Amino acid sequence: MTDPRLLRGKTVRAKIMADVKTRLDKAAAKHKIGRLVSISIGGEDDVAIYIKGQARAAKKVGIPFDAQFWPSDLTQEVCKAKITQMNDDPDVLGIILQRPVPDHINVRSLQSAIHPLKDVEGMNPASIGNIVYDDLALAPCTAAASVELIKATGLPLKGLEIVIIGHSAIVGKPAAFMLMAEGATVTVCHHMTRSVAAHSRRADVVVVAVGKPHLIGADMVKPGAAVIDIGINQITREDGTTEIVGDVDTDAVKEIASWVTPVPGGVGPVTVAMLMRNAITALEKQVAAGWLD
Repeated sequence: MTDPRLLRGKTVRAKIMADVKTRLDKAAAKHKIGRLVSISIGGEDDVAIYIKGQARAAKKVGIPFDAQFWPSDLTQEVCKAKITQMNDDPDVLGIILQRPVPDHINVRSLQSAIHPLKDVEGMNPASIGNIVYDDLALAPCTAAASVELIKATGLPLKGLEIVIIGHSAIVGKPAAFMLMAEGATVTVCHHMTRSVAAHSRRADVVVVAVGKPHLIGADMVKPGAAVIDIGINQITREDGTTEIVGDVDTDAVKEIASWVTPVPGGVGPVTVAMLMRNAITALEKQVAAGWLD
């Protein structure tokens, strides 16, 4: 029997993907659908599982997917030039820059080189900046996924007390702005916060993205709260086997909270769906801008 306290991403993902498919079919009746280009610079093994998941999702909704693996010794200038060519190519719908990248590559510079209308990951500084002005159309996928999962609880976002633990540029900060745009009252905690627990215990929703296994225990959560666990950590047991866990002690916290996203199976599936939603949104924006016939 499925534990109702576990807020799994599968159902949320299915709804998003169905909406994307409907919008894509409508667009495809009038316009050619370009391909999503995945760029991996060296380190193919490090990102293989993510690329496969993205490719499966793209196939499901009907978007061509082009996984490119560039040599690790390519210079920053060459990488930027190749991305610029894709910006000008009408057959390229969107660009995904896989991480990590080699040490000599400035990832922020490459993200900035991706045109905002082809930035399906929502990682261009312009895309993130738009969120400050409540333009959430092309938001970072993981941050957007966390918002969708909160909505899936049925809790009204207006006036909701939400505490975000972790203030990264690609998750914590954009999620905070997105939730404020929805009317929530948001507190962001980080490594210099004096008492994280004092904040999290008063929250209706706790969103955590820190990268520390089982950081959040039952004593840090208000009874009946929703807990969105974005952390992905690999731990090694005493017997030498490994396990993927989140930043939340799920077994303990689900005895207190009303909803907890499991790891894996919570935020991850929704993140991939948000990438597909961003792709169809990018297509619609490109059509509106007169890029496509």
